Amino acid sequence: MASSSTDEMVPTPVKIIVAGGFGAGKTTMVGSVSEIPPLTTEEVLTEASAGIDDLSGVERKTTTTVALDFGRITISPRHVLYLFGTPGQARFWFMWDDLARGAIGTIVLVDTRRLETSFAAIDFFERRKIPFVVAVNCFDNAPRYTADEIREALVVPDRVPIVMCDARDRDSSKLALIRLVKHAMTVVPAPV
Repeated sequence: MASSSTDEMVPTPVKIIVAGGFGAGKTTMVGSVSEIPPLTTEEVLTEASAGIDDLSGVERKTTTTVALDFGRITISPRHVLYLFGTPGQARFWFMWDDLARGAIGTIVLVDTRRLETSFAAIDFFERRKIPFVVAVNCFDNAPRYTADEIREALVVPDRVPIVMCDARDRDSSKLALIRLVKHAMTVVPAPV
């Protein structure tokens, strides 16, 4: 049966995860690139999280994602990316399995002020064999490192792309997404 022109106009949804440590800029990235007002589950940090959430390096952070962030961006008439940002604190990681289900790939957002917070996300996606790129969020006044230095520090294999970005900037975030989609297309087998 031949497809109608209406069928051809319905874009294919593509699920992307934006993950990383607490305060890495996941909510910011989803918001900067989304063509719709993003859905966020940001809540104010309270005294109850004292001693639970490590604010070292992000002392001025006042809110946190408690479930997910959601945004959408149309990359072509045939493809729409649905972006799901993960919560960063360990106490919310139980949600990552559900959020990652069906994703073609992940942007692991890295903050050079707190590189150690990136290991859990990298390990999570490596173990599940979900393609990912490492996107270094270039915060103002944060230490600058080359892609090779980041790769060595995070023990990331050569096959994993590393990109520098500014999660606040729409064009920069779009470039990171494009790099992820291209990478995922090279490692995920095409449907038969």
